Amino acid sequence: MAQDNFSRVTEFILLGLSDTRELQLLFFTLFLLAYTMVLLGNLLIIVTVRTDPKLSSPMYFLLCNLSFLDICYTSVTIPRVLVALLSGHKVIAFEGCMAQLFFLHFVGSSEMFLLTVMAFDRYTAICRPLHYMAIMARGACWALVTACWVGGFIHSIVQTVLTLQLPFCGPNTIHSYFCDVPPIVRLACADTALTEWLMASNSGLISLGCFLVLVASYALILAKVRARLSQGHWKALSTCASHMMVVTLFFMPCIFTYLRPAGAVPTSTYVCVIYTIFSPMMNPLIYTLRSSEVKESMWRLWKRCRA
Repeated sequence: MAQDNFSRVTEFILLGLSDTRELQLLFFTLFLLAYTMVLLGNLLIIVTVRTDPKLSSPMYFLLCNLSFLDICYTSVTIPRVLVALLSGHKVIAFEGCMAQLFFLHFVGSSEMFLLTVMAFDRYTAICRPLHYMAIMARGACWALVTACWVGGFIHSIVQTVLTLQLPFCGPNTIHSYFCDVPPIVRLACADTALTEWLMASNSGLISLGCFLVLVASYALILAKVRARLSQGHWKALSTCASHMMVVTLFFMPCIFTYLRPAGAVPTSTYVCVIYTIFSPMMNPLIYTLRSSEVKESMWRLWKRCRA
């Protein structure tokens, strides 16, 4: 009965990164540049992999899916941030906020699962090369990618339902540039202790679990190649090191953000920039510039386009 006296929040105000106009224009330029790099880089990867028969191995199939997820992941938040930075309009409807939260976790968790699958793919290729094509057959790859999407959907549905069942009666100011679980839960006008722990167990444990699997797979690869560091194994080791650097930049901020109750000390907005913008921008660079096959295919594609 007490909640009947509350007026339900119909919109939220996203404070963004800064109230200073000069900084807003600077962030707009940087975000636009990063988003352009994400779109062009990942679209180039998708077109290259899809048009070159030589890039038909499971690794490039998974890389193509990662590029698609990166485009979706950044498109959930950055376009609206760009509009807000340029126009100064920081209001988002309640329904739009919940939709952004759902798709952010849907695509983000799907990418976490896919990065874990890609680490397993590298482990199989390096440590069990004779069985690689049997283990990572095309049907198995499709099944793994589908499992990533289904797992991401289930995770996101849980997060969204837990958020929707909370009452919001004011204030409606979100200390971030996008709608996410921790800053929204802090605005609920109810005891959210149980909900916070459920959400932390969901998002936080998924982030931590996937990261630990990634670390374990790369540790096994390191142990395997340590005894026979030929030129090819040095290249594999160098590639794994660069991949590990990127996934660390993606997972560590997520673990820091989600593996704790939402009522804890708020996460810095600039920490969120690392896993929502910087890490997706780095993926095309790390996963293509380290591969001579992809670079050669891109060069062939460029020559065909000019012909």
